[in-house]
Amino acid sequence: MNLKLRVWRQKGPEDKGRMVTYEVTDISPDASFLEMLDVLNERLILEGDEPIAFDHDCREGICGMCGMMINGVAHGPERATTTCQLHMRHFKDGDSIDIEPWRAAAFPVIKDLVVNRGAFDEIIQAGGYITAPTGTAPDAHATPIPKADADAAFEAATCIGCGACVAACPNGSSMLFTAAKVAHLGLMPQGQPERSSRVISMIEAQDEAGFGGCTNAGECTTVCPKGIPLNLIGRLNADYIKAVSGR
Repeated sequence: MNLKLRVWRQKGPEDKGRMVTYEVTDISPDASFLEMLDVLNERLILEGDEPIAFDHDCREGICGMCGMMINGVAHGPERATTTCQLHMRHFKDGDSIDIEPWRAAAFPVIKDLVVNRGAFDEIIQAGGYITAPTGTAPDAHATPIPKADADAAFEAATCIGCGACVAACPNGSSMLFTAAKVAHLGLMPQGQPERSSRVISMIEAQDEAGFGGCTNAGECTTVCPKGIPLNLIGRLNADYIKAVSGR
């Protein structure tokens, strides 16, 4: 496959940045999107140019590091797919592809396609934990948990914190991420002692980090590679109302 890439290049946070056009040739349809960028970077290095900076780690759709806008869509055209698991067979020979970083006030660009997602860490630090006594581990099934709650908690816990929800949201909101992190603990018995303080602290950390407000546009769940459901935001709002009314 031969492709034309328009890639966002930005030397640092203070640089204005610009789109730069590159041509890539003989790309295998079975290559992943990141492998295609690897091929381009190898060529740029051999030519004495600066390689394109982009986030990646496991390349197995688990870590949440890979994240970029591909033709205006977070993670690209395939639903429930991370950038590292997106393969070039989903594009056509001769295609032009625009590649940009996440665009959100709370995710400042560090370099090229790399953004600072430390704001997510601040939300987790604010309340993403439980109080667990030290000592030996409890016996298996010592705490009965209804299967429906366990399944819902597991579904919420699949969030990998990639930030696609923020990048896709017209308001730059992180409500789907925060809702998933609140829900997967709040649905379990072990998460009940901090349930009220958790939702208040995490919402406050979210607002302080500069994320926008949620208006239920629904773009977040559309691009989420793990399919986190939108109804978790409703659960988050309900928990928050109960928590602040009980202060």
